[in-house]
Amino acid sequence: MIHAQFDPTARQLLAAAAVEAKTRKDLSWQQIADASGLSVAFTTAAVLGQHALPQDAAEAVADLLGLDADAALLLTTVPTRGSIPGAVPTDPTIYRFYEMLQVYGTTLKALVHEEFGDGIISAINFRLDVKKVADPEGGERAVITLDGKYLPTKPF
Repeated sequence: MIHAQFDPTARQLLAAAAVEAKTRKDLSWQQIADASGLSVAFTTAAVLGQHALPQDAAEAVADLLGLDADAALLLTTVPTRGSIPGAVPTDPTIYRFYEMLQVYGTTLKALVHEEFGDGIISAINFRLDVKKVADPEGGERAVITLDGKYLPTKPF
């Protein structure tokens, strides 16, 4: 049976314990994802309290991190989503994404609607990828792909 959380506290505490275990064991998110059998983006989001893991994946992740059966069970519950408290994020990395949406949000909206019509990009039927590439001008660049299914608005 699928169970849902109504209070994010339990998943937040589990996320903190999981990150502590990840650090103590010197594991990468990719290694944890490999144990889960799922993508690194989905697994990371799940461990950080934003998705539920299938039971076999939850057990594998809990085992790798040295977490108990209760933690594995909690990893299978549907969380109360939302990882950024307050109005404006203060973490510099998260703030830059907020800044990008402040600057380019209306542009993205205009381009999506011009290309697809009235609707939304799903965050449920969704893929996320982060890659590091060389910058031709020196240094490195981050290439972030947000790949969501388009869901048209349906008049009723």
